[in-house]
Amino acid sequence: MKSIILSALVGAFALVSATAAEIGQGAPAFNAKDINGNVVSLGELRDKVVVFEWVNFGCPFVNKHYSSGNMQKLQADYTAKGVVWITVNSAAKGNEGFLETPKMAELVKEKGNKATHFIIDSDGKIGKAFGAKVTPHMFIINKEGMLSYDGAIDSKATTEKEDLATADKLFANALDAVLAGKEVENAKNQPYGCGVKY
Repeated sequence: MKSIILSALVGAFALVSATAAEIGQGAPAFNAKDINGNVVSLGELRDKVVVFEWVNFGCPFVNKHYSSGNMQKLQADYTAKGVVWITVNSAAKGNEGFLETPKMAELVKEKGNKATHFIIDSDGKIGKAFGAKVTPHMFIINKEGMLSYDGAIDSKATTEKEDLATADKLFANALDAVLAGKEVENAKNQPYGCGVKY
């Protein structure tokens, strides 16, 4: 498992845009269709808190959060509070994690993903605009359209489900702060996971 983790992390931070979104600045605008054919436009989500979760279901770090039910619980809990949750897969065609829309839709259902939208970003435009480096990499946009969080889902960079109970809930704490209109502590931190397969 250690070799899997090491290879997953090698090069994880290499292929992202130098002009990626910064904390306190406007989030990158985009228009895309989700796997259900619905148009998603960040510009039309003003007055909403928006979460972006980068995913690759072949990644052991992602598997930690999905096989435990942690990610689905976060999705369900926060969408119930009015958060728009967008899961993005930026794997390029031919790379690990890429699936055509029908197959991806089947896998999303199988995994129990409860996001508002699931977007296949196979050209990497959305991922590179945000500077998404790994899976999972979490971002939060506040109601004013500003980037409020860029970082890890929690503090324990492992693939072990047992570590979820004792990890610092970095992302959830940040999202609670944004929803409460409070300043986010540790708003930018090092995400962990498998490199996004651009």
